[in-house]
Amino acid sequence: MTSPVTTLDSSAAWASATRMVSANREVLAAIAGVFFLLPGLIGAVFLPAPGVQAGMNEAQIMDAMQSYYAGSLPMLILLSLIPMAGMLTMLAVMLDGGRPTVGEAIRRGFAALPGYFAAQLLVALAMLPVVLLLLGLLGALLPAAIAMAATLAVMLYPVMRTMLVAPVMATGGQRNPVAAIRESLRLTRRNSGRMLTFIGLAGFLFLVVYGLVMMVVGVVLVLVTGGETQRLLAEGISGVLLAVAYTYFVAMLAAIFGQLAGPWSAGAADPFG
Repeated sequence: MTSPVTTLDSSAAWASATRMVSANREVLAAIAGVFFLLPGLIGAVFLPAPGVQAGMNEAQIMDAMQSYYAGSLPMLILLSLIPMAGMLTMLAVMLDGGRPTVGEAIRRGFAALPGYFAAQLLVALAMLPVVLLLLGLLGALLPAAIAMAATLAVMLYPVMRTMLVAPVMATGGQRNPVAAIRESLRLTRRNSGRMLTFIGLAGFLFLVVYGLVMMVVGVVLVLVTGGETQRLLAEGISGVLLAVAYTYFVAMLAAIFGQLAGPWSAGAADPFG
């Protein structure tokens, strides 16, 4: 017998997400600083920018990007794993009504990281042939830019369906990546469109605010400083904004999971009950 499908309520999910951020703001601020802001600043300082310059042809751009990734790949992988661990740590804080300490949440996050990374790799490997097939078919009929945009739009569906892998694993109830993917597929059944609308609107709003803030910051920094100092200050302010946005994104994932998985599954108490 098929289990009943829960319909996502976006308004309730947003209210729950904001409550979770407010209730755990000190812990979440510390986690965001260490796992989101700091890696971005390290990348800005120690990773060289790709050697792409105006006037390069397509082959030169590809060579420059290949050289960049060949020299920076180990650091890029490390700097991507750290935010993953931070997201899992935040989810452990938000979804556990027992209010774990920062140390306990970090241990849970790193315990779930190998399985989560494996799940992401499996999803990427499953999507890759579909992406290549769509690019080949659409590229033969449409301009390259439109073919790429259409392919990315189609790929939003599997991305939404597997988006709850992180909260599934962060709650401690599942460490098997295949089982976590299956559970995400079950939870998101008939809700991928609502999830995309919810997350997409929040993302659009952030992009508008981010663009306006950084435009003002850019003008101010041009007037008061310059050179490398200006770049680092801009990176720092941008990093703070992105860390705040990512914190709310994780809270939105937790809220979606809380609705679709039932009343705080995996034995966790309702943190607001």
